[in-house]
Amino acid sequence: MPIAIAVTSPDLVLPSLDPQTPTAAVIPPPQARTLEAALAETHRLLERHGYAIVLYPAGDAQRDVHHRLHTVRSVLESDRIALLRLDLPPLAVAALALQLRQLSVCDFSPGVLASAARLLSHYVYAGALLGSVSRLDRIPVSLASHATSWVPGTQFGVLANPAPQMTRPGAAGAEHSGLAGPGFATRLLVAKGRLQSDWVMGTLARDWRVQGVREVPLPRDSAGWWGTGRLVEFAAAIPDISVLYQVVASVRRDDCRWCGLELIGDRCAFCSAPLAPPSSSAPLALTAGPH
Repeated sequence: MPIAIAVTSPDLVLPSLDPQTPTAAVIPPPQARTLEAALAETHRLLERHGYAIVLYPAGDAQRDVHHRLHTVRSVLESDRIALLRLDLPPLAVAALALQLRQLSVCDFSPGVLASAARLLSHYVYAGALLGSVSRLDRIPVSLASHATSWVPGTQFGVLANPAPQMTRPGAAGAEHSGLAGPGFATRLLVAKGRLQSDWVMGTLARDWRVQGVREVPLPRDSAGWWGTGRLVEFAAAIPDISVLYQVVASVRRDDCRWCGLELIGDRCAFCSAPLAPPSSSAPLALTAGPH
């Protein structure tokens, strides 16, 4: 069986256009399951798949979920559960979970697949069209933008990842979104909240030259993450599994010095141990003169 990819809400499970892509397991919130039930379900998941990689958004709304996940892993004394708390908007977490689900049928080891989440997050362009930024605390917002939020009909195009950006739709011209987009092929996911606008599916999609636009339900935590329910959330991500495979396979792999799993990057996703600094067998050079 492929390595299990899990999320903490059903609305983070995006339908796949490829029938070979497995679905994601859903870890219910603490108020929906007793600790005993959560332990039993997680144990069955590990027995079936061997390893589990759990993705969930960071933030106050996920605090109880965060504590429950760590409690389950601690009680089970399992080193086969990777808990990835991502500082990404909810729709971007769903997009990243879909990419890991695609890659889970490939020949990547558990450590590499879990580490790939951090790598691939740099290739997800996540943002939203907002009717107000007065309660947005995820990215820097100027005092002028806060004040403008009180003007009726004002909208803001905001990019949270991979780098914060903000624009006023219409100010950059009808053909340009004002947000710097990806320089590679992506598909645009769009989730509509309580804001009526064609700017994302029209101007932004055309400006970013996306390969396609796909409308999906708005995740339940999106309004809290963005500080308003008057929004249209979007995420542009690489849809092609062959490209995703090439991105991950091209990165150097190392062995974790603590748990022994393969990893890419500078930290193991399962045990959180940092990558050991490179060692050198060459003697240190001596320098003459006073110190």
